[in-house]
Amino acid sequence: MIAIGCDHAGVEMKKAIIAALSVQGYEFMEMGSEGEPCDYPDVAEKLCHEILAGHCDKGILICGTGIGMSIAANKIKGIRAALCADSFSTRFTRMHNDTNVMCMGARTLGCGLACELAEIFLTTEFEGGRHQRRIDLITAIENNQ
Repeated sequence: MIAIGCDHAGVEMKKAIIAALSVQGYEFMEMGSEGEPCDYPDVAEKLCHEILAGHCDKGILICGTGIGMSIAANKIKGIRAALCADSFSTRFTRMHNDTNVMCMGARTLGCGLACELAEIFLTTEFEGGRHQRRIDLITAIENNQ
């Protein structure tokens, strides 16, 4: 199960991603706006707690730029969120950072690219190895806060 949430700016992109990836067998837990104004930190918090509770494997958050969602999501212990705007960064944030949430901007990306990036994010595996040591260091920083 993939958690997907958006504020009012991201509704069309959220719908496009669900439509494109549902045909590949992905199931989504939707949250956030269906068009009405809402506050992106509330959506980010709810989505991240679904991941931490084990109800969803990964998450996709969409707001106007993706920046606000990524800042809010990264405030939650156990979440590693990345702003994704190109295929290289999207692939490597999974391979090297084991991110569990991707964030995108509905006002900065087209829906076609967003669907491609979501697929890359969901299909790319964490490499582990030397990267695990760095994830452990990030976790140690998080635990010391």
